[in-house]
This record gives sequence, structure tokens and C-alpha cells, in this order.
Amino acid sequence: MKKCTQIKLATDEITLRIFENSNTNEIKQDLEHSIVYLKNLYKDAKTPIRVTGKTLTSEEIDMVEGIIKRNIDVNVSFDSPREMGLSEIKKAFDKEIETSETKYYKGSLRCGQKLEYEGSIVVIGDVNGGAEIIARDNIVILGKLRGIAHAGAKGNKKAIIAAQSIESPQIRISNIVKEIDKEEEEKKEKRKYAYINGENILVE
Repeated sequence: MKKCTQIKLATDEITLRIFENSNTNEIKQDLEHSIVYLKNLYKDAKTPIRVTGKTLTSEEIDMVEGIIKRNIDVNVSFDSPREMGLSEIKKAFDKEIETSETKYYKGSLRCGQKLEYEGSIVVIGDVNGGAEIIARDNIVILGKLRGIAHAGAKGNKKAIIAAQSIESPQIRISNIVKEIDKEEEEKKEKRKYAYINGENILVE
């Protein structure tokens, strides 16, 4: 069984660290094994547990919390946000994006539509003005991007946005927002790729 968790004790909390590159099944198996040790640490005290390390999906957060609470009556908090979006990002980080679970959406997104996925999204069509697309990892649009796109929506600054043409008034990667000004708008035919460089989003 692959070891993918580490428990650290402190006076005010217990930290459960989940290693990067651990998949859902590995986390489940290791935690179900480790919970026996963790449970033995508790007597009358209710020292809270903070889960840190890998940025978890919402499903993984529910799984980890469920395993702990089935065995220990204790408060559990997570460094990983449960939801995606600017207001939910607790910390920005750098994680390579070469591999990612990907959702393919066939068709164009119209005004008022919203598409979210805890991985990368590929849209085989346009994202029109008034539509919104949010991905934990990358966003790739085979048509034109005119709506709002937020890649790296749980904090990953390595995420990218790519489209046939980026014509949005605003794009977001991780916790950084890029407003497209009028000068850039005039060059919209050249803008196909957005990424973070330092603390700014570059659009090329």
C-alpha cells in the first residue's frame, strides 16, 4: 500500500498532510489504515484536525472528512477550498498541468450558461459573452472566448487558458484577474493564449 499521508502533532491542532500525486483510491486506503493510529491519540481532548498538502477535489474532501468523522468526533478543516472561484481560493500554488482529468463540452456556451469542472475543460465551440467557464486546471476553447473564463480556480498558477481567439473583457487564472483594455481589444486577433508570469496574466 502506497504511503500518502503524514500526521503531525501540535498543542493546538493535529495536521494531516496528504502527499501530492496521490490519487483518490490511494488516499482512501492509506487514511483508513492511518485512522486507527489517529483515533488512539484522542481521549477526552477534542484537538481539531487540519488537512493540508495536496489540493483536493470536493469529492475527496467529503471522503476524507467522512472517514475521520466516522471514527472520531472532532472538527476537521481543510486548506483546500470546497468550491472553485476567486472568493474560495485560500492560497495560490504552482502545480504542473501536463496531466489532468478533462471534460469535453460539444457546442457553444450561450449567455447565462455556466460550465464548471474539477479538472481541465475543452469546449468544442465558442464561449459567448455572458457565459462563464470555471476549471480547476486548464481551459481550452476551440472557438472564440468572449465570456468569463477562470482557470486554476482552486489556486493553481500554472494553469492556462487557450482559445482560437480571446476576446473577453476579463479572464482569471488562480487568484489573479486580468482586465482586457481597449488597446489590447484592438489586437484581439492575435490573442490566443493566457498564462501567469510572476504576478500578472500575460495574453499572447
